[in-house]
Amino acid sequence: MNRRPLLIGAAALAGAFAAPFAVAQEPPIRLVVPYAPGGPIDVTARALAERVRDALGVVIIDNKPGAGGNIGADAVAKAAPDGLTIGIAATATHAVNPWLYSRMPYDAAKDFVGITQMVRVPNVVVVNAARAEQLHIRTLADLVAYAKAHPGRLNYGSGGNGSAGHLAGEMFKQRAGIYALHIPYRGASPAQLALLAGEVDFNIDNLAAAAPNIRSGKLRALAVTSLEPSPLLPGVPALSATYKGFSIDTWWGLVAPHGTPRPVVARLNKAFTEALKSPETKARFAALLAEPVPTTPEQFDAFMASERAKYQQVVKASGARVD
Repeated sequence: MNRRPLLIGAAALAGAFAAPFAVAQEPPIRLVVPYAPGGPIDVTARALAERVRDALGVVIIDNKPGAGGNIGADAVAKAAPDGLTIGIAATATHAVNPWLYSRMPYDAAKDFVGITQMVRVPNVVVVNAARAEQLHIRTLADLVAYAKAHPGRLNYGSGGNGSAGHLAGEMFKQRAGIYALHIPYRGASPAQLALLAGEVDFNIDNLAAAAPNIRSGKLRALAVTSLEPSPLLPGVPALSATYKGFSIDTWWGLVAPHGTPRPVVARLNKAFTEALKSPETKARFAALLAEPVPTTPEQFDAFMASERAKYQQVVKASGARVD
């Protein structure tokens, strides 16, 4: 009797019975980044996705840019609350846009639950170095004194009406009691090019974006907008040293759709905060001039609520609006 067909059949039968009892593979987690690939938010999201692979399995980055981040944030808000879709919450999507846009596709206060804050990046007041020499501006006090002595002579650029640079500029003007004409550009990069070309006198820019030109000497840093001086920019004071409580950083973190079970949120928080605390993550983020900020879900929710309250006043005072 030929036993070969019997052995093949037995092996196939054993495989059929064994398959249902095999260890199920974890479904991938989709991490929605509401901005285009290549920027600091995208880069940090991809770095964390690599670091949590052992704890959570595969995390797929899904870039959904557009409408100031609203398209991507809305995709997270409307996803199933099962922990398989999470997203980035940023200063714009969860603090500024609710007051800037006349109609929002999601409710930043109600449609999400925080997982953890990820990153904080100071903004920095920068002037064109050559222009600063002409005007004898070496410090923040020099800039304010010049503005007061020459009303209407200074201007500043930003990435557009309602951008972080615009709102920070208006907040600075209000606290300093000075006037400077706001000139909006189509994005932060064109605004920085305008500053380098001498088209505008100063910008309040993201430190990560401004740092290369600060290091090269093309831009002069006068102050950072964080509450404390940044270790990433030694010797540059904080605006809060002159204007108490002044704080307008760039930040982002992780959120899940409202209704995601608390044990699922806790599992995600544990994996991502451990990744944020790792020396490898700190070193990688430092290259982007970004500071990891691991928090509890409750701390991140409270932080986002406080930022919305702050920007409600700032946006109103600026008069910026997107219809």
